Amino acid sequence: MPASKSSRLSHIFELVVALVLTSTLAALASWWFFSRGDSLAYGDAASHLNIARRITDSRTPGYSQIGTVWLPLPHLIMMPLAQRDEWWRSGLAGVVPSTAAFVLSAVFLFAAARRAFSSAAAGFAALALYALNPNLLYLQATPMTEPLMLLFLTALLYATVRFHQTQSMCAVAAAGLAALGGTLTRYEGWFLVPFATLYFLVASKRRRILHAAVFGVVASLGPLYWLAHNWWIFGNALEFYSGPYSAMAIYKRSLAGGMAHYPGDHNWRVALYYYGEAVRTVAGLPLIAMGLAGMLACVWKRVFWPLLLLAFVPLFYVLSLYSSGTPIYLPHLWPHAYYNTRYAVVAVPLAAFAAAGLAALTPRKIQVWIVAALALLGTSAWLVKPRPEAWACWKEAQANWSARHAAFDKAAGFLRANYHSGSGIILTFADLADVPRRAGIPYREVLHEDNVIAWYAAANRPDLFLREQWAVTHSGDRIATAIVRAARRGPHYACAGTIAEKGAPVIEICERHP
Repeated sequence: MPASKSSRLSHIFELVVALVLTSTLAALASWWFFSRGDSLAYGDAASHLNIARRITDSRTPGYSQIGTVWLPLPHLIMMPLAQRDEWWRSGLAGVVPSTAAFVLSAVFLFAAARRAFSSAAAGFAALALYALNPNLLYLQATPMTEPLMLLFLTALLYATVRFHQTQSMCAVAAAGLAALGGTLTRYEGWFLVPFATLYFLVASKRRRILHAAVFGVVASLGPLYWLAHNWWIFGNALEFYSGPYSAMAIYKRSLAGGMAHYPGDHNWRVALYYYGEAVRTVAGLPLIAMGLAGMLACVWKRVFWPLLLLAFVPLFYVLSLYSSGTPIYLPHLWPHAYYNTRYAVVAVPLAAFAAAGLAALTPRKIQVWIVAALALLGTSAWLVKPRPEAWACWKEAQANWSARHAAFDKAAGFLRANYHSGSGIILTFADLADVPRRAGIPYREVLHEDNVIAWYAAANRPDLFLREQWAVTHSGDRIATAIVRAARRGPHYACAGTIAEKGAPVIEICERHP
């Protein structure tokens, strides 16, 4: 009894240490990126934040503003924070949930490795190799959805490892809730459900059907809800997959416009090679080598399921590259650009967990030094080049969005100087919604396509329904075309400002005249 109590206290102490260390690291990294203005460097980061805001701040607020394509949970979590104007405008409303998710994901990975290997050294090794990755540290300082998905992935990992040892229904329920959260965050969560259900069917020593059924039913609620949501709002259960804003539809439009096919499009060899190169760039070659060596240690320790579970998500992205729905570009590969490099961060927990097996095999007397050596070796790729330009995810955001951000800032500055509250703006939300945020204009004064009836009426019959004082457009977009058509019978708009930034589409700000 005393030994059991001492062990329990030791586990709690180790968990607290892991939590404190990760929280400190994450807070410092978030403060650094936020103070530099890089938290919203990704265009998608601002879009997630703006969707969270428009659920309550809109001309047509409510459930329909959740939209399609992007799954709802990240926006719903950000929504209460995004209602504070200063937090919405600064981006802090999206940073806080991501940082919290990163901290919890690191703690779950620590707990899973400690329990799977029966070794605190393995837990701290996995924690260090995961939490010290600079690409993860950058993403957790943004409103992107990857940190939240990694939280649910590592929570599912811990619950399944705990179930293997305890066979408890509580572990089954916890795994189901973790999987449910993942299915409402990113689509790779959907991919995990059948494999995890099969795991419960195989790993259960009694009541197999019940365990698998409980997990499968709870985890499947997410995909079933999203299909019902798309059918109810858009009349098409697969709107997120085949609708006009889906990745597949955008790809087909790009091909029709003369764009070359994505690398890996229905080519397994190229898809696997491109994703492997993305993992090497994001995780670092030393961590990959340690992960491969650690897999042998996992085999020795008979730790199989965690490796399989963590490998399913990278497999999902290889399949996505093959099906052309999710391209990845790297500067050293054709077409020599940055795009979606962040999809490789899901390989970091796999490599970190596998490498932790090396610490579990070492004698207890030297485990502290082994953990330190593993952490130093795993981060050596970043220590050799200790600057943000070497961090692929940060560099991608800078390379792809800096010109657009400069154009948005200029457009926002023009509106701050000339816009009067209540006069109204019309724009396309997908492309230009960040201009009102930067200008401090609430969305209830903005007419965009997610207001559906009013927006489409104004775009299709501007002579009857277009009443906004201002229009913010990209040359040739739906609203720019409507303004040109409206000039024959009114209303009449004149170009009040043009923002041309090298590397970004031209923005035209038009004002209505009597």
